[in-house]
Order: sequence, then C-alpha cells, then structure tokens
Amino acid sequence: MYILYIEQGCPWGDRVMAFMKTHGLKSELRDRDVPPHEAELIARGGKRQTPYLVDTETGTEMYESADIIAYLKKQNGL
Repeated sequence: MYILYIEQGCPWGDRVMAFMKTHGLKSELRDRDVPPHEAELIARGGKRQTPYLVDTETGTEMYESADIIAYLKKQNGL
C-alpha cells in the first residue's frame, strides 16, 4: 500500500498523482495541511516537504517527485 503526503495545488504532488492515476496505482492521500498529517509527515521525514511517498510493504519512504515516480516505475514494472 502506498501513502502519499501532498499539499493541495503543489505541481510536484500533482505530477505524482497524475502518474499514479495514469498507471492505475492507488494510494492513500494525506493532505499535509491537515494537522495530524502534518505532524506524521514531519515525524517520518523530518520536514514538511511534499510530495512524500510511503510504501508500507517495503518500508521505503522518500521525497522528490522524480524519485517517487522512478521508484513507482521500478516497483510496478512500468
């Protein structure tokens, strides 16, 4: 399962979400600007930066839209 921390209107988060939608990849979206999600994001990665992907199956967590997309491609054979 993927968890994707986003910020509404962020072009980098939109880029990751569009990639996921195009390839039928599902994720639980968590808006960074909702207080409990912001605290979770900071606890996980150390900063408020989005997008931030969590792969609960592999334990992988990362920032940066290009890195996230590259990871999703590799993990899903795309």
